[in-house]
Amino acid sequence: MEYAKPLAKLIRELEKMPGVGPKSAQRIAFHILRLPEEEARTLAEAIMEVKERITTCKRCFNFTDEELCPICRNPARDASVLCVVADVRDLMAIERTQEFRGQYHVLQGVISPMDGISAEHLRIRELLQRLQSGQIREVIIAMNPTIEGDATALYLSKLIKPLGIRVTQLAHGMPVGGDLDYADQATLISALEWRREL
Repeated sequence: MEYAKPLAKLIRELEKMPGVGPKSAQRIAFHILRLPEEEARTLAEAIMEVKERITTCKRCFNFTDEELCPICRNPARDASVLCVVADVRDLMAIERTQEFRGQYHVLQGVISPMDGISAEHLRIRELLQRLQSGQIREVIIAMNPTIEGDATALYLSKLIKPLGIRVTQLAHGMPVGGDLDYADQATLISALEWRREL
């Protein structure tokens, strides 16, 4: 179906967003088209404001509109425990648990030779500089359990352990409430490998 040029352009741009296919792009575009002009303008201004004002925290590389993000500015956070994540979405997932009270370091990706991403493309140099302070006693490596995530975790562990800092990793395995007979082989292997004493 042919759309008017401005609408077709909007649909094409929306399709470029992660997780938005052609039908979703059309649905969103039609929703925007039906918005009152003031709401559409507010949406457009919010997008531009994010592009103009949001940057990365100078310390942890979380998104912020100030020099340091709210987590790095919070004196109640435990500065001796550092959780290393691949991206800000992972940081947010851990924050939603309301259990972790330490600080973070966002690598801005994982090592992925297939995608042309090496250790030099990540914020590993900055991580090692943070560890030089002597204040950090534990680094929790919180990577997704993928080949790239595991490779990144192993690489970081080899760099950090010689510094005399404790290195831990998130446990992998069976989800809470899961059934053994429905678990795939890789999940069961991981659950056995990461078993703990009762």
